[in-house]
Amino acid sequence: MVWWAYDVGLELAGFHRGQAEQELSQLRAQITGLRKETVRLSSQAAAFERQAQIEHAANLETAAQLKAITEENIRINEDLAFFQNLSLTDTHKGELSIHRLKLQRDALPGEYRYRLLLVHSGQKGAHQFEGRIQLLINTLQSGKKTVLLFPQEGVASEDKAYQLNFKYYQRIERSFRLPPDTVLEGMQVRIFERGVNEPRIQQSVTLS
Repeated sequence: MVWWAYDVGLELAGFHRGQAEQELSQLRAQITGLRKETVRLSSQAAAFERQAQIEHAANLETAAQLKAITEENIRINEDLAFFQNLSLTDTHKGELSIHRLKLQRDALPGEYRYRLLLVHSGQKGAHQFEGRIQLLINTLQSGKKTVLLFPQEGVASEDKAYQLNFKYYQRIERSFRLPPDTVLEGMQVRIFERGVNEPRIQQSVTLS
C-alpha cells in the first residue's frame, strides 16, 4: 500500500515510471551508439593521420628527387657549355687537366663533399687514361696542423672508388669524413697515371 501510494503520488506529480524507464533505455542506447561512433571516428582519424604521414613522406621524397634532377641538369648544362668552349681552344693530344674543383660541407657533421671534372685531350686518337686520384687533406687537430691522406697508403691500388679509367673526361663527386674536433683548412687533389709515382697534375682548393 505504501509503494502504491508512492507511485500514485509520483504519477499525480507528473512522473511516470514506465516512461522514465523507456527514456532511460533510449539514453543508454544513445550513449552506446555515441561510444561506437567515437571509436569509429578515432579509427578513421588515425587512418587519415597515417595517410597524411605517408603523403608527406612521399612529397619529401619527390621534392628530394626533383632537387637532385634539377642539380644534375644544371651540371650537365655546365658540362656542355664547358666542352663547347673547350673545343674552341687549342689543346695538346694527351693533355690532362682539372676543372671546376669545389669543396663543400656535406649533410652530416664532419662530412665534406668534393667534385671536379677531369679532362683528357678531346682530340680523336687520344689514348685511354688509367690511374688514380689521391686527396691530401690539410686539417687542424688540437691546435696542431695535420695532413690526412685519402685513400690510405697501401690501399690506393685496391680502392676502386679512387681509380680512374676514361678517355675524354670523367666527372668525380664523392665525400669523405673527418674525425671529430677536426678543422678542415684545405685540400689538394693529385692525379697519378698508372705505374707512375709522381702526380701527373695536382690542384688545391679551400672550403667554399
